[in-house]
Amino acid sequence: MSTQVTLTLPDEVYRRAERLAQLSSRDVADVLADTIELSLSPLGLQSEAIKPVSALSDDEVMALAQLQMEPEQDQSLSRLLDRQQAGTLTETQRSELLALMQVYEEGLLQKAQAMSEAVRRGLMEPLEA
Repeated sequence: MSTQVTLTLPDEVYRRAERLAQLSSRDVADVLADTIELSLSPLGLQSEAIKPVSALSDDEVMALAQLQMEPEQDQSLSRLLDRQQAGTLTETQRSELLALMQVYEEGLLQKAQAMSEAVRRGLMEPLEA
């Protein structure tokens, strides 16, 4: 199932999508749809399936408070950030970087929520400022 939408994109964004479509012999709409799907679908976690932190057991809260990115994802993220800083990131790599950044940010948010819940439950001491 899919839903058709109309978007207004900045010219530069459209040009980049158009360039990527030409390089990959694909339609611009397909490139944009894939890019949006990648950026909204984390590689690891499925946000819809995650229970609220307050509903987790103490062990689950503590495990989530220790959450770290998968080693392969962490290595890919570091490599892509290095390429971005060096100015050698391709459009495909840029999409991968955006998806990995979303995974990282969601994990960081979950970890922070779990740490807050662990402190609230008295499972760990608050972090010092």
